Amino acid sequence: MHNRVTDILQTKYPLIQAPMNWLTDARLVAAVANAGGLGTFGPNAGRDSLAQEGMQIMEKQIKLAQAQTNGSIAMTLGLNPQGEDQSYAQRVLERSLALGIRFFLVGGEPDEAIYRQVKAVGAILIARSYNPTPDEARRQVELGADLIVATGYDEGGVIPTHGNGTFTTVPRIADAVSIPVLAAGGINDVRGVRAAMALGAEGVFVGSRFLVTQEARTAPVTKQKIMKSTAEDLLLVAPNQRSLSNERMKELARRFKAGDQTTFHQTREMGGVRPAMLHGKLKEGEISVNTGLDLIQTEPTVAELVAELMQDFN
Repeated sequence: MHNRVTDILQTKYPLIQAPMNWLTDARLVAAVANAGGLGTFGPNAGRDSLAQEGMQIMEKQIKLAQAQTNGSIAMTLGLNPQGEDQSYAQRVLERSLALGIRFFLVGGEPDEAIYRQVKAVGAILIARSYNPTPDEARRQVELGADLIVATGYDEGGVIPTHGNGTFTTVPRIADAVSIPVLAAGGINDVRGVRAAMALGAEGVFVGSRFLVTQEARTAPVTKQKIMKSTAEDLLLVAPNQRSLSNERMKELARRFKAGDQTTFHQTREMGGVRPAMLHGKLKEGEISVNTGLDLIQTEPTVAELVAELMQDFN
């Protein structure tokens, strides 16, 4: 069953795999594309450490994925706040275009120059605000966005700071624009997909659930921890960051609750999700997942997961 999202993405299903920092690679992206969704490279895709040259790894990962699938794959362009330098995003865009990528997930406040560059070559632009509002969604449409991701507070990763949940965010964005909207935040099974569609979304944007699949590069011990955890194990460690509990995260949560506004910077100094989620050092960093993690209890293949999520679209 096709809709506007599948027509734009050239996919079987209206599903985008989210670009989890450090935790995507060619194997995962190609598996999602082969299963009928849009596979998306996130920041630091395929890298194991900061010592590795990012652009070289990125190009290698794109080529590896292209060798494994004829499906649709996307690259993430993370934008800095307006007025700041966007040259890194421009480099990623240029390298990706040279390798044949034609789908771009553009995160952050809409930047006119970047948007224009994507649209000038006929590529598809998927716009994702970090703190989505109807006004910003309308601005994204004005600048040429083809799809919009409406992200609720329920998500994993870097979370919106306004506190509006997925059930609040999706309908207000869907009502504000005429282009298709995809729902993000807490979608881990077919019930979440159905709820998203009832709220006015025409597709879904799923991250945390893909972390516990057989093709995911998430450390095995971390997958086990996620499957054994519940929402009660999540700590708010910064205005825009949650983590499963460990001693370092408990300390950051205590500091944040006491009014310390530097705790997000502290998570970056620790390496973000890389130590615990990629390398399995559970005591040394954050483990970022959505608030619906009670539903993540198995480790299916990507194909099995996509089939479960998209069962109403066959």
